[in-house]
Amino acid sequence: MAAALLLVLALGLAASNALTHRRLPSAPGVLLEGQERWFTQRLDHYNGADTRAWQQRYFMNDSFTQSGGPVFLMIGGEGAANPAWMTQGTWITYAEKMGALCLLLEHRFYGKSHPTEDMSVENLRYLSSQQALADLAHFQTVMTEKLGLGDRKWIVFGGSYPGCLAAWYRKKYPHLVHAAVASSAPVVAALNFSAYLDVVQISLSRNHTNCSEMIKIAFDTLIELLDYQENYGKISKDFYLCQFLVIRSKMDMSFLLETIAEYIMDVVQYNNDNRGFEGVKDGNITIDVVCDIMANESFGSPYDRYVEVVQSIRQAREEQCIEASYKQFLHDMRDIHWEGSASSGGRQWMYQTCTAFGYFQSSDSIYQPFSGFPLSYHVQQCADIYGKAFDLPLINSAIQQTNEDYGGINVQSSRIIFTNGLIDPWHALGINRDLSSDLLAFPMADAAHCADMYPARPEEPAELPETRRRIFEQLKLWLQL
Repeated sequence: MAAALLLVLALGLAASNALTHRRLPSAPGVLLEGQERWFTQRLDHYNGADTRAWQQRYFMNDSFTQSGGPVFLMIGGEGAANPAWMTQGTWITYAEKMGALCLLLEHRFYGKSHPTEDMSVENLRYLSSQQALADLAHFQTVMTEKLGLGDRKWIVFGGSYPGCLAAWYRKKYPHLVHAAVASSAPVVAALNFSAYLDVVQISLSRNHTNCSEMIKIAFDTLIELLDYQENYGKISKDFYLCQFLVIRSKMDMSFLLETIAEYIMDVVQYNNDNRGFEGVKDGNITIDVVCDIMANESFGSPYDRYVEVVQSIRQAREEQCIEASYKQFLHDMRDIHWEGSASSGGRQWMYQTCTAFGYFQSSDSIYQPFSGFPLSYHVQQCADIYGKAFDLPLINSAIQQTNEDYGGINVQSSRIIFTNGLIDPWHALGINRDLSSDLLAFPMADAAHCADMYPARPEEPAELPETRRRIFEQLKLWLQL
């Protein structure tokens, strides 16, 4: 689904598209009977005369709870809240050691948390980070009384977009939340996030000098093939496209090119992570695997090697074919029904990028191997899906408002930890150095998106265990344990 934020780990939890519109969260884990819980939430927190309410899904694990222990709140993101996180992940390790009660609140408009009867543009106006933060505040206030939590201290966790929410919740509601851990949080809203692909180029080239160069040659060859309609059959077959390739406009062309590029972008963002417990299927395709194929002349030309890379990823994901039709994309994204094919997060998340964040991963930079999907293509998607009013001036104004509201990297708060894997392109919009004695940055040179949140394993980058230890010790200090 095209374009903007690989932000989707988002834990949703997992993980934005975290954050292109196609980088949607992983499939939910197996739900245990009785595990789902429901909270009566306000529809509009900013209109006291509006008494409408809806049922928001949440999960709870009280198996570690000790008297006086903290409350851990995991913030859901741009996808269904995954109950697998209630028993796995670094925060659970912390909870066991600290005697914490664990709660996970699903983000409004995602998963089963449906505040409105459909996802019309009129209804999507209730989808915003501001409303989501107010959801957290109301949830915390009511649950504190309902569960008799008294003056227990609350710690919030989030990764990717929910990482932003974690930091912003601490900033906006300091009387409610004691501390926050914001993993891979792109706290700066940006219209043209061309730097995303710059980092992709750097990450590909770290240990493979010619890898990015070979990908550029391959991609340029693909563009040359697209100059002649007689090559469309070959391209359709090479990349296992779900429909025979049809190019009627620049948008059709850009959508195909971005679709093919995203296979590499995804590998870089999630390089060598440990998302398997969420149900993610990637066959452990890493940067090393991609670059080894691109260096292997036995596969043929650089174009042929790129085809081999994409097919390896497609097969690892168990995808039957690759959907690269912009017409089909628009059909799916315009569906306002909760049963629609883009209702798992695509329509909702793109709305948030068009009305708050931008995060458009264009190919406008000359310092990376891809081309053909400029900023204008991403902006046009907003208008094509939600209407002509969603134009460049509106998007620019919305992004400015987001940065004015939250401060971007100029965070004025306390007791927040920001972690970022420097292989992850999203770190370019995050906080990578300490801002004060209790606004701390833990950069990780060899780690990818939200890597510190996942369960530990022997194959992970060497700095992850130390980062988890530092987070734990810092939380203990802040909690005075």
